[in-house]
Amino acid sequence: MAIELDNSFTVPVPPEKAWEVLLDVERIAPCMPGASVLSISDDGNEIEGQVKVKLGPLSLTYKGTAKFTDKDQANHTIAIDASGKETRGAGTASANVQAVLKPTDEAGSTLVSIHTSLNVTGRPAQFGRSLLPEVSGKLIAQFASNLEALIASDNAAPASEETASPEADGAVADSSGEATSAPTAAKPATAPVMKQEESLNAFKFVVVPILKRVIPVAAVGAAIAIVIRRLTGKKKS
Repeated sequence: MAIELDNSFTVPVPPEKAWEVLLDVERIAPCMPGASVLSISDDGNEIEGQVKVKLGPLSLTYKGTAKFTDKDQANHTIAIDASGKETRGAGTASANVQAVLKPTDEAGSTLVSIHTSLNVTGRPAQFGRSLLPEVSGKLIAQFASNLEALIASDNAAPASEETASPEADGAVADSSGEATSAPTAAKPATAPVMKQEESLNAFKFVVVPILKRVIPVAAVGAAIAIVIRRLTGKKKS
């Protein structure tokens, strides 16, 4: 099954910094639920990795490679070709990803727009064409949230170093030559904790959206059935 997907997210750093962050694949891979990097080529253009997916009692693992086919730093565009297959099944997945980084109206932030041409076979294809955009959207949102926490953590570390006193480790002498207590060092800023998931829990991305659609429809149907039953009962009486 082939499908075209469009997603976007915002990174809380300017495009130049966002470019560096997004190309550090090994560092940002844990931001995507279930994804991990197994190896990276010497030039950094080819990555071998895997993705773990859970759907109730069903667990799937995909292994494959992703290759940067274009890195245009001047225009802040990235192109990636990726392919993989199930480690214990016949299912396959391939994708061509185009990403564009642009500054937003808010200073110091970047909008990342992604277009994906995706082709999947096997059990994931049973999710249906209508659900895959919803699933991908929720995945991108989770990735963006984790990435923002990672960037905030990086920014918090230098800030805590700047506020720390260089005299925190011992006593210092005052003008009379007597030893006095050193000023207390400022406490490091608390960095947000990035939510890491060992596997992509497809249940909350697939089943929950289905239930949200089905339950309201079922409730309306039940209400209509009750009204019809009451009207029918009144006519009989």
